[in-house]
Amino acid sequence: MKIYKHGLKSWQNLHGNLSQSITDFYDLANETSGTALENYNDTTKGIQGLLREAISSGVPVRPLGANWSLSPIAATSGILLNTKYLNSRFSINPAQVSDAYPRDAGKLVLAQCGMAIWELSEWLDARGLSLSAVGASNGQTIAGAIATGTHGAALNFGAIQDAVVGLHLIVGPDDHIWLERASYPVVADSLAEKLGVRIVRDDDAFEAAVVGLGAFGFVQGVLLETEDRFLLEAYRRRVPFDAAYRSLIEGLDFSSPLMPLPGEQPFHFQTMLNPYDLDGGAYLTVMYKRPYHTGYTPPAPNGAGIGPGDDAACFIGKISEVAPALVPPLVRAVAGKSLSLFEKQEGTLAEIFNNTTLAGKVASAAVGLPLAYVTQVMDILQEQNKKAGPFTGLFAFRFVKQSRALMAFTRYAPTCVLELDGVQSSRTYSFYDAVWNALEAAGIPYTFHWGKMNSLNPVRIERMYGDNLRRFMAARARYVPGPTVVAMSNEALKDWGLTGSTYSDIA
Repeated sequence: MKIYKHGLKSWQNLHGNLSQSITDFYDLANETSGTALENYNDTTKGIQGLLREAISSGVPVRPLGANWSLSPIAATSGILLNTKYLNSRFSINPAQVSDAYPRDAGKLVLAQCGMAIWELSEWLDARGLSLSAVGASNGQTIAGAIATGTHGAALNFGAIQDAVVGLHLIVGPDDHIWLERASYPVVADSLAEKLGVRIVRDDDAFEAAVVGLGAFGFVQGVLLETEDRFLLEAYRRRVPFDAAYRSLIEGLDFSSPLMPLPGEQPFHFQTMLNPYDLDGGAYLTVMYKRPYHTGYTPPAPNGAGIGPGDDAACFIGKISEVAPALVPPLVRAVAGKSLSLFEKQEGTLAEIFNNTTLAGKVASAAVGLPLAYVTQVMDILQEQNKKAGPFTGLFAFRFVKQSRALMAFTRYAPTCVLELDGVQSSRTYSFYDAVWNALEAAGIPYTFHWGKMNSLNPVRIERMYGDNLRRFMAARARYVPGPTVVAMSNEALKDWGLTGSTYSDIA
């Protein structure tokens, strides 16, 4: 494995809301002299060597994906390991798949940790395949996306991690495992032999590691189930913000005449509220899944640079912090220009959700909510905007299938993801805190997106995850030795109480 040591002593994330002193910054890359498999296996040994050094020196290491996280989940005072150049991918030979595997082995792909979602999508598209879900943007690495629970808005599928069926985890200087569910075996011994890895089949450990928060060893490879390439038929409309709208949202009643195709279950469903233009109606973004065909016109960004799948973070960064009295007209103007309405826009998943750059210093928080509380939360947001605002942004709600992953923040059936994309400012942060406190005062359960701005602490995490947290800690203790946990931990994990070996260590 190639290691480029830059001697950097400071680090800042892509959005500019986090900066930290570090010990060093390394770029990691696969060798190029051997076959792709030989180079991949060589990198496994190289990462084990870095873990050995970290354990011996006491200087922690932390893998870094695309640097997109707004939370400190990827930060460290130790050595940051840039994984973006670890981007090999492999098709799976049917002979390397378990006889018990029930699906088409030709649709399995092994992606190395640093493979970007857009890179993987391009590779799959050339083979007539597609991922089943992505986030609103596609610049994340596959390991970073699953570690933080990147969710998208796939009602019948779930978040990105729900496509994962195998994980190659480096758990120590001399040990690495292939982890999959005992209830869903996928690979044969022959594949494990090629990777020099031992197979572990454990449902609880798999559901713990798949959203592992960078706390379940080093994710070297991710085995994903893909599907035949498909198209999305997308619509964005404005509808009255009235009782009919609330009825649609409260029950996800897709027979509503407000829907573009009443009675048909959508693939993707999102609504956005501009708190300063509710008389103009709510935005609905709805997408339906269609068989792939040629001859369609792929989406193009509008004049403001916003495509059909982009979220508010893609244009809110164009707004600068202004005096409170100027917030309502400014948000109305920017949203009105950026959120173009459209009918029957077609594109593949990668074409619809294709943004890889974000403008400006965006503040972005997201929380998971049970569906039953959504309209109550809409009312709370409007109330808090009057008390603690004005919030320089929009209120967005995406709806996602519940995930089985123990630490997935999309843990409700279904989960409504409230997204609050605004301008980085002390007023925005105060608004966030006011909303979290109001949710708790109202007795509304919620979770935080691990990769976005949050106010996590051990008490909140225990309340959010309960027994799932205990199962996560127990599963990690079975397979990841204590020295590795310490060597890969950071300040955020310590503050969140996730560096102990058992739940009793954090209670």
